[in-house]
Amino acid sequence: MNAWPKSSALLKSNEQWIPGGVVSLNRKSDPNICFEKGKGSRVWDLEGNEYIDYQAGFAAAFLGHNDPDVNEAVQQTLGASTLLMGAGPTNLEGEFARLFCECVPSADSVQITTTGSEATYHALRIARAVTGRDHIIVMQGGYNGWHNDVACNVISSLADVGERVSPGEYPFDSLSAGIPAQHKALVHVVNYNDIASIEYIIKRYPVAGVLLEPILQNVGIVKPLPGYLESLRKLADENGFLLIFDEVKTGFRHALGGYQQLCGVRPDLSTFGKAVANGYPMGVIAGKKEYLDYFIHPEKSKRVLIAGTFNAHPLTTAAAIATLRKLAAGGVYEHVNKLGQLLEDGLNDIFSATGRPFKVARQGSAFCVYFMDHAPVDFHDILKHHDFAFDKNYRLQLIEKGIFNFPLPIKQGSISFAHTVKDIEETLEKTKIIVAQL
Repeated sequence: MNAWPKSSALLKSNEQWIPGGVVSLNRKSDPNICFEKGKGSRVWDLEGNEYIDYQAGFAAAFLGHNDPDVNEAVQQTLGASTLLMGAGPTNLEGEFARLFCECVPSADSVQITTTGSEATYHALRIARAVTGRDHIIVMQGGYNGWHNDVACNVISSLADVGERVSPGEYPFDSLSAGIPAQHKALVHVVNYNDIASIEYIIKRYPVAGVLLEPILQNVGIVKPLPGYLESLRKLADENGFLLIFDEVKTGFRHALGGYQQLCGVRPDLSTFGKAVANGYPMGVIAGKKEYLDYFIHPEKSKRVLIAGTFNAHPLTTAAAIATLRKLAAGGVYEHVNKLGQLLEDGLNDIFSATGRPFKVARQGSAFCVYFMDHAPVDFHDILKHHDFAFDKNYRLQLIEKGIFNFPLPIKQGSISFAHTVKDIEETLEKTKIIVAQL
């Protein structure tokens, strides 16, 4: 039985004009549900069903859907007839840049893009321009965007990447056709938390940069082992490559200064997105001034291009300014961390009673339930030990009960500032029923 006939009909209609029926194939899932309205922690689908939402635009709506303060800032900008001119500086981009640099300790200056993928693209270009090297290192199981350097090894099968190797690297498991083989040869994939493999690569290739999520949040919540990020910083300093943190998901969700504020490791460059504008489309490249200034390098051969008609679009930038002001005002992180702890404690109680192996992994407002007996240290650990079939069924049952997590195993859940204790309690009550049935 199809519980979402209107959503299915819409997808079929869209497929006449859009390949796959959706404009970002990452959104396609089973079931494919059309959500048409959201407010705070709640969303409603085309059928009129209401859900407590933990998807939040892949963690973007950190303050909640249609946050009133963010919406008010956007409406004021519209009301002022603020325009997209494409000539000269704007007040909004300058105000945003100042606020951002005040929030993020490693940000001497910033540039603004429309998406996180563009931000990681530019960060790698800077790394190559600064070092004069071409090779980069990325993480197995990480997601850093759609472009050639990073469109690989996101959620690979064991058949595609092979058994664990350390020290060593994994095959480039491409997400896309059309990536030249010569380009793939410049990209080296290693497991997160594996310093030995980083050392292995930098001894063999001229590495321009290491790009990673400081917490591997594309595959749930995989935290750095003690000393891992510090060792990357040391290796970058000793070997002349740039350390780049992809904080598109972690930035502003875990702390006002990004996860780097919590871990105490200062990267050379960072990329941000999603929560920075509470879901409005913005990406940011931030870092040391000496590296950001490659965008205006006096030598043409070293100058890195940045361009985009919609970079710092006035509506998006107004939303971002309002978001940063609200986060900086205080109270947000305390609230979401309290709710995160409440959810974690409740899930621990529920799953402990089943006798099934599990681990609730959480960082502040971001969480994932792994059906294995320990917190994973890398993607191979998940592949080997996580019960993917149970996870899929668990998520489907939650959706049917009005609790929406993305229906793909090991994807992160996200609590927003708009969630309440009542939301968490309702989530736990329904989870308890579902787990007993499973």
